[in-house]
This record gives sequence, C-alpha cells and structure tokens, in this order.
Amino acid sequence: MNDIAADAAGMPRGAPSQQSSRRRHAPGPVLVVAAETERRNWLQAALERHGILVEATASPAQAEALRQRSHFDLLIVDHALPGILGLDWIRNLRDHGVEIQVILLSPHMPDARLGIEALRARVNDILEHPLREPELLDAVARSLSQSLVSLRLARSEQRPAGSCGLDGMVGQSRLMREIGDVVSRVSPTPSTVLIEGESGTGKELVAKCIHDHSSRRGPFVPVNCGAIAPELLESELFGHVKGAFTGAHGTREGLFCYANGGTLFLDEIAELPLSMQAKLLRVLEESVVRPVGSDRVVPVDARIVAATNRRLEEQVRSRRLREDLYYRLNVLTITLPPLRDRREDIPALVEHFSEVRGRELGAERLQIAAADLEILQDYPWPGNVRELKNVIERALLLGKSPVHCLNGSGSEFATAPLAAERGYLLDLPLREVEKRHMLAVLEDAANNKSEASRRLGVSRKTLERKLRLWQAEE
Repeated sequence: MNDIAADAAGMPRGAPSQQSSRRRHAPGPVLVVAAETERRNWLQAALERHGILVEATASPAQAEALRQRSHFDLLIVDHALPGILGLDWIRNLRDHGVEIQVILLSPHMPDARLGIEALRARVNDILEHPLREPELLDAVARSLSQSLVSLRLARSEQRPAGSCGLDGMVGQSRLMREIGDVVSRVSPTPSTVLIEGESGTGKELVAKCIHDHSSRRGPFVPVNCGAIAPELLESELFGHVKGAFTGAHGTREGLFCYANGGTLFLDEIAELPLSMQAKLLRVLEESVVRPVGSDRVVPVDARIVAATNRRLEEQVRSRRLREDLYYRLNVLTITLPPLRDRREDIPALVEHFSEVRGRELGAERLQIAAADLEILQDYPWPGNVRELKNVIERALLLGKSPVHCLNGSGSEFATAPLAAERGYLLDLPLREVEKRHMLAVLEDAANNKSEASRRLGVSRKTLERKLRLWQAEE
C-alpha cells in the first residue's frame, strides 16, 4: 500500500494533477477496478455499449500503473479489493492530492455510516450489487457532469417505450405526464421542492431527476433523516470542529458542505427532531451553517429537495413539525401517486423491469398472459413500484408468472384463489394476513425495524412485540 501511495504522490502533496483538471466533451474515459472477473467484464461491456472508453483492472496496484500512464475522468471501484477496502484506497488517493470522480460499488445496501464515510472521501455515488445497467449509467452521467448531454443522447435511443420523457421515470398515464412536466419546469430553478408520496413510489428517483436536469454541477447527496440517531444529526448535517464533543478528534465538514453546488435530498423530513427543525430553518433562510462547537458560520449553496411519506399538514397540526419550516419547504410540492392510482402504467413497468432486470440476471424475458396482466393491474400494490419491481425479479428467478409471486412465496397463488381486488388469499384468517403483510414489509425494508414500523404506521415496540409473539408460536 505504501508503494501505491508513493506512486499516487508523484506530485507535490495536495496538488491535483494537470490531467485531472482536463475537461472533455465526450463521456469517459473510465477506469474500472474490480477483483471479480465477471463483474469487471460486465461493467466494461455495459459502458462500452454506450460509447465510453473503458480500462478495467483487478487491483489497486494495476489501476495505479494505468492511472499514471493515462488520463481518466472517472474511477469505478469495488469496495472489496485484494488486500484493501476500496474506500480506504480512495481515501489514500485523496490524501495524496488525487482529484478524480469516483463511484463505489458496495456488496450490500449502504448504511448511514458507509454513506457518510464515502461522502467524506468525496465519492460521487454508491451502487449496490447486483448492478443494474440503467442505475450504472445514471451514476456515470452524474459523475461525468461535463458530459451529461453526450451520455443522455447515447441513452435516449434505449429509453423505454413507456417513458414519460425523463430518465428512469416510466409511465404514460396522465398523472405521470403531469409530474414529468412539473419536474422539467422546476429542475432548472433553485427553488426548494417537497416530494410527497407513499413508500415505494419513487421519491428519491424524482429527486435525482430534478438534480440531473438542473444546471448544478455539485453532487446529489441523499440523507435519510430517520436513519441517523438524533444526537448525531446536527454533526452529520452541519459538521463539527475538533473537540466539540467526546470522540471529535478532528474537524469534519457536514453533509450541507459536501452538497455545496449540488442538491441535498432530505428524505423522511418529518422524522427530524423539533430541535433540529429550528436549526434547519435557519440554514434554509440564511444559506449558512454553524458547525458544532464553532463560533463561525460557513456559507453553503445546496439546493434542498425534501421528501416524506406522511401528510405534513397533519404533522403541523399535531405539533410534530414546525409550521414555519413547513411553509419554507412547501415552495413547490410534487405528490407522487400510489401505483394503484395509475394502473394503466403497470404494463409498461412490467415490460421495463422484465427487460432490464432479465438482462442483468441473464434470465429469459417474461411472457405474461393477458389474464395475468389483468390480475396485476387489479392488485392494490401496497408496496407500490418497489413491490412490483421485486415481484418481477422474483418471477424471473423462479421462472414463474408474476401472479404466482405476489405474496412472496412463489407458489401459494398457484393453489389458492386470489381476491384480486384485495391482494390476498380468501382462505386466510385476518391474523395471518396481518402477520404476512408485516413480515413482507420488514423484509422489503431490509429488516430495518424503524423503517418497517414507519411504513406500517405502528410503533417499533408494537412491531417487536408481534415478532416475539410469532417467534414463540413457531
């Protein structure tokens, strides 16, 4: 590792190379660093299909040799590398003055700690295995901001037939066309945007569309306000100085500073504690942050896009949300409809997920009978588009019709009648319906009990009590 660091430091410490400051009008070139051969080959092929110049290697040492010989606009780095974690290698490059765009590949859903550490290492994006080509291309487009137009032109030929005209947003229903029009109009402006909608409707996707279609060249920084402990929120958002509290061994910038020049996406904004709401309001009004323990303010230029699955008016009435913060956030509200309110988009979404996910999994494309498609359109989709996407993936893996995968078992719908207008089996007692639904929501939330309880509208204690009860009955 020391040899690699010495190679990376073939310049005065802290000085960016002349190569890294060059600007190009075409996407790339990109350097892929991944130890697994299949993953490395897939990444290279996916990018080359879109006219991007790619070099791929298996180790940091080989990557450094390539980087010293050639200029690269972007690094795509697997977190699991021989002898070192990808994030540690990236930190080492940053410590030696290497300024380059970086996408990190994670073997699991990034948690808050990994996301924050990646932001501090100035990682542009984190992608989770297994990779999806549209998400990869979106991340590359965001990272290669100087070549966004070129990459979008390359992608436009492969936009799904059901697209509403914005990258990643599929659907031609009246509701989706109206949302697409609003997103197109608001994206170039600096205005704060509030996105409302049930869990799984695609709020973060819309926020990314707003950022990608804006003129802002800073990063898109997503923050789940409900996933960070309340006592850490102020430090994570605003930063802190050395000695501000126990464990503050150095000065760190907050996420507002990392989003400078870009967009800060505050997901689950209703989960902010009241004490933090007052401080956030000041940042929104004055465009400055005060790091914890500091007597100085730092100017920031981060556009705010907030999202919630709750009715904020009700939060204000119950005094869980400050009224002045609500009015400051509610400059323009985009309300995403649940999937059950835009059933006409389901065939296009099924086709899209079947094609994209099937290609990524190497599975045969689904052949869905008209009768099965009608059942899918009648199903209420409590988990919205996220649930539909998971059902299609399950069907691809099992080689079954999506109808047989609606309840997550992959088989039970083949032997029992379906109440299509309700989305569950007619022969199930109410207690079993509750159990299956709560377990399915918990699974979809990656076993995050806080997130699952928010989606279910119950307290975490209630969820844990029921889990203990069901476990005792087994």
